[in-house]
Amino acid sequence: MPAVTVDNILILPRIPEPDVTAVERKVTSVTTAPSGFEGEGFPVRRAFAGVDLPQLDPFVHMDQMGEVDYGPGEPKGTPWHPHRGFETVTYIIDGTFRHQDSNGGGGLITDGDTQWMTAGGGILHIEAPPEELVVSGGLFHGIQLWVNLPARLKMTQPRYQDIRAGQVALLSSADGGALLRVIAGSFGEHAGPGITHTPISLLHATVSPGAQVRLPWRADFNALAYVLAGSGTVGAEKRPVRMGQLAVFGAGDAITFTADAGSRPLEILLLGGEPIREPVAAYGPFVMNTRAELVQAFEDYQAGRLGSIPAVPVQPHPGHDVI
Repeated sequence: MPAVTVDNILILPRIPEPDVTAVERKVTSVTTAPSGFEGEGFPVRRAFAGVDLPQLDPFVHMDQMGEVDYGPGEPKGTPWHPHRGFETVTYIIDGTFRHQDSNGGGGLITDGDTQWMTAGGGILHIEAPPEELVVSGGLFHGIQLWVNLPARLKMTQPRYQDIRAGQVALLSSADGGALLRVIAGSFGEHAGPGITHTPISLLHATVSPGAQVRLPWRADFNALAYVLAGSGTVGAEKRPVRMGQLAVFGAGDAITFTADAGSRPLEILLLGGEPIREPVAAYGPFVMNTRAELVQAFEDYQAGRLGSIPAVPVQPHPGHDVI
């Protein structure tokens, strides 16, 4: 069960349903994420596998981390590694990760927190469970999303945003059947706290069994829905989806999804963004526009120009946005 919830959803502001004249987005594909391992060996599902990049634009990669209940000594993370040319968004639904980077960003991301790291021109970072969690074990579930940057911002100054669970906008669907956590983007008068270089929307919905949600969606954004847990349908055509599947929507300005009338709510991550429509050259930890830029990124990393590992642990930063 996600850490961020409410006792009474009916007290939350509600997102009105789109007008009946709104164009419903049809589902163009449903794909199943293959399982794999990342970092030091923690389990992931590769959410975007099998989907062409133009359909994902401005997103390039996403892993669902867990859901896994670790035993003592089992939690794992990543070693120090570089990034350039994009932003990483780490949303921890349940559990704890400790972040540290070569630009001075750092702290714990836990139980509904989001870390938004703009790698820009280059950064080194590490994400690992804290020592006490390694000793005790426990539930771990989250996602890491890579958001592309346009060519003019590829080499921008790195930035770190520490978004606490309590800062996320909590809303209700029109009939009170779904809890909506808005991390980035706007729905009517309600905006999420994420500050984005590339305009996007990022929303985590918990849909009660049997409930249907119809949301307005910006016509200039693409629209993706990834099932974190449970099962249901997406689109007005009611295309079946289950945990670990990604639905891609076509054009329009409204999206619909429904939870099966089973015992577990549908947990669904909704993503949309303004397509950048530029060439993408991606390899390993770098996302650039050309092969020559990728080669330069590797050379800069090997020469130590993407940052250096801090000699002492960075202390958590208070506040929302650290540059």
